Amino acid sequence: MDEARIGIYGLGTMGSALALNLAEKGIATAVANREVEWIAPFLDRAGALAGNLRPADDPRAFVARLTRPRVVLLMIPAGPPVEDTIAQFRPLLERGDLVVDAGNSDHMDTTRRTEAMAAVGLHHMGLGVSGGEEGARHGPSMMLGGDEAGWTTLRPLLEPIAARFQGDPCVAHLGPGGAGHFVKTVHNGIEYADMQMIAEIYGLLRDGEGWDAPEIGALFARWNDGPLASFLVETTARVLSVSDPASGRPLVDMIRDQAGQKGTGRWTLIEALKLGQSAPAIEAAVGARSWSALKPLRLAAEAQLPAQTTATELPDPATLARALYAGRLLAHLQGFEILRAASTEHGWSLDLSRVAAIWRAGCIIRSDLMNDLVGLFAETPARPGWLAPSAAGLIGPALPSLRRTVASAAMTGLPVPALSGALSWYDSIRRGQGTANLIQAQRDAFGRHGFERTDRAGTSHGDWG
Repeated sequence: MDEARIGIYGLGTMGSALALNLAEKGIATAVANREVEWIAPFLDRAGALAGNLRPADDPRAFVARLTRPRVVLLMIPAGPPVEDTIAQFRPLLERGDLVVDAGNSDHMDTTRRTEAMAAVGLHHMGLGVSGGEEGARHGPSMMLGGDEAGWTTLRPLLEPIAARFQGDPCVAHLGPGGAGHFVKTVHNGIEYADMQMIAEIYGLLRDGEGWDAPEIGALFARWNDGPLASFLVETTARVLSVSDPASGRPLVDMIRDQAGQKGTGRWTLIEALKLGQSAPAIEAAVGARSWSALKPLRLAAEAQLPAQTTATELPDPATLARALYAGRLLAHLQGFEILRAASTEHGWSLDLSRVAAIWRAGCIIRSDLMNDLVGLFAETPARPGWLAPSAAGLIGPALPSLRRTVASAAMTGLPVPALSGALSWYDSIRRGQGTANLIQAQRDAFGRHGFERTDRAGTSHGDWG
């Protein structure tokens, strides 16, 4: 009666929510926390679900409650805390047992730990969990990396608690080692771009048209009934409609314009650069958060630097909606291309259509757009998504709106870095003849780096005078 099929170590926001989700599905779950005093209040909050929870005061008692093969799921901060906790548990486990890191760990750390654990007969799995507290409690999207044996053990535990899209559980085994954590990292990079583009449209309406927050929120609410339907658009509509009890003004207007970040957006960019990929929409979103932290400098610059703008009419809401759709689609394609390149580099064999499928519910970037991407990546699993037969039909109708929006914003001096980055990326990848020939000529002129000619093979040099 006291045995548990899985153990959650770490009863913070996400760990507590996952434990309650498991308990609600009838899965006996051991729970423990480094700060033991957290356990009793958590059990009180669990109410009737506490009957499916098995508390333990220390790692040894925690492991003793688990049925074999033991499954220890860590929901703790990435980095040294994970290393220390694994070191604490490893002597208590036996061959065939599993340690699941469900935090936002770097995929290289996950791969290294997987190899080290396999050497002593243990399974180490990296689990990306998206959806925030609400998702973890009622159904997250989950991205698993590790070996097939570990997936066989975890599948009957994870599928019941996962979000569902038309009955399909939004959890998948994506590949070995750090594959799951890498996919979660890129998910977060796309999330950065999505949020930034939404904020840019909000800025155009607020600063360019003089709309107030509730008016913009009502527009986003209408957009959420169409092609832009998504968790983030819905959330935007909701937060823009909330009033501040203290001032009576929209609450969003009382919030300092300085956004935080935890690092996964930067990780996405670092990995993209390592893989030779370009993701300017994601890069712009990460950069915008960094710029937002420079509030005193921005205020000083506002007073000193000329805007030199040209009065122009901003696009109507229907045009802005199509521009946002185009920008989001292109940002997603950038993120998925990073996944495709990483899959090739690391031998993961990622199924990008399946990745899009498990992002249709539960996760922060869930949207109707994912339905289009599921089909798009099924059409061309071995080539970039924008070369799929259906890609032109998705991009083409919205592209003029994106061009007009970016151009109008530039003329009026309103920043849209992520939307601009998405458009520039698109115009770069669709041109068969670019301008790198001049760059190669420059490199040969000052450094004798050589270049390839268009009319014959081999490395050539020019006589540059």
